[in-house]
Amino acid sequence: MELLFPLLLVALLVPMFLGVRRQKRESEKVTTMQESLKVGDQVTTTSGLYGTVVDLDDTTVDLEIAEDVITTWLRAAVRDVRTADEVTDETVTDETDETDAGPVEESAQQTETRLTKD
Repeated sequence: MELLFPLLLVALLVPMFLGVRRQKRESEKVTTMQESLKVGDQVTTTSGLYGTVVDLDDTTVDLEIAEDVITTWLRAAVRDVRTADEVTDETVTDETDETDAGPVEESAQQTETRLTKD
């Protein structure tokens, strides 16, 4: 019974210690990534915005989010640097198939059914 209290303390403190270490490692990893940003990197911000780094400062980064649209963000707002594979997966190619007949128009009956549907 006398060993129960120290054993209980160890059982509670070890997971807390390991959790703090893991969190510290992740924080250092993100800080290193934010400090290693360079012009031309394609990044994602913490709010989910995709952009390309066009200028850097000690505390801020300028991102081009569309053609000729540049916004200024804190470096801390950059969540991750996107790799070339991620960028090509997200871009949509605009190849039209010759067998595509174009937009399909609905009949008056289909329109009436769609509009009166509960």
